[in-house]
Amino acid sequence: MPKQIILKHNRHESLKRFHPWIFSGAVAKYIDKPDEGDVVDIFTADNRFIARGHYQTGSIICRVLTFEDENIDKNFWHKRISNAYKLREKSGLAQNRYTTAYRLIHGEGDMLPGLIIDIYGKIAVMQTHSTGMFCERQIICETLTEIFGSKLTAVYDKSSSTLPFNANQNVKDEYIFGNNGKNEEIILENGNKFIVNPEAGQKTGFFIDQRENRKILEQYTNKSTVLNAFCYTGGFSVSAFRGGANLVHSVDSSQKAIELAQKNIELNFDNINHQTFVEDAFSFIRNAENSFYDVIILDPPAFAKHNSALKNAIQAYKRLNAAAIAIIKPGGILFTFSCSQAVDRTNFRNAVFSAAAINKRNARILHQLTQPADHPVNIYHPESEYLKGLVLYIE
Repeated sequence: MPKQIILKHNRHESLKRFHPWIFSGAVAKYIDKPDEGDVVDIFTADNRFIARGHYQTGSIICRVLTFEDENIDKNFWHKRISNAYKLREKSGLAQNRYTTAYRLIHGEGDMLPGLIIDIYGKIAVMQTHSTGMFCERQIICETLTEIFGSKLTAVYDKSSSTLPFNANQNVKDEYIFGNNGKNEEIILENGNKFIVNPEAGQKTGFFIDQRENRKILEQYTNKSTVLNAFCYTGGFSVSAFRGGANLVHSVDSSQKAIELAQKNIELNFDNINHQTFVEDAFSFIRNAENSFYDVIILDPPAFAKHNSALKNAIQAYKRLNAAAIAIIKPGGILFTFSCSQAVDRTNFRNAVFSAAAINKRNARILHQLTQPADHPVNIYHPESEYLKGLVLYIE
């Protein structure tokens, strides 16, 4: 029987609205104090069952798995992961001949908080963000192999960098099912080829969440000069050339990322005018020639992972976008993004608009961008909407 947490009076209102987090300040008492990662039952102050989830120490003390009195067993995992797979089928991603990489499980968006699973061809890459999910990894792996069958040849657990510091687990990144001996996989995204290294790459190996936005970029790059700042492994650079760009500058501070970006370009094109720069993107933009670029892409890492960093993050987005707007050609197109969960759409838009005002240039919104369908947002958990983007026409 799960251990129990009793909430303070009227501190269950968010759970009635199906929000999947319980904060430490809402707890009145524990019945048999749980250990990190335990499955716990949540009760209201008048002793009514309201939720079941994984316990963890810290400000969020429980991530809710279910609001029903159901067992967290093999049937539970099969139902949740099967439902997630069916959603990817409906959105045209599973078994797509032109796109072989997609997110299968997106944490709270798929009602499995603390779990990320990305599919790269026949390899699944798992990241757990809570001890509870890490302890479930074997049953999750077994469920994946049952659902995918021969379409899945390996499951790689990459949780060493995502578990909380107090997880007390002897964690190492490893294959927990299969291993074809390769550390690289070639995947397709809208027909473009990319090399993915789940073991060495950032996150799970590739930034899948920009797939649809890279497709939109292709509409704007014909015969253009393009700057892809914070390029990582060149996803936007490949899309720019697919759209007919004459020249692309790819900039990143990581030598390894730049090398892989060049490989990805060569994997898709011959005799393309692609120039790479291992340099801080801020510095590169500040020193770039005015009115040289027709299209600029700004896709920086998160400037604010917590609310405490929000003010500094907004200023950083303002400075970055102001520098880019200063050098873009009249009539240029700016693709600009924030993946900072703490920065909402309004804050991000205001930062970008302030950047345009600093340069005294008119800007019109052509697209308001977000994460794709395989990164669904739980309507009861707006925090899972993290990716914001704008496409601007700069006069």
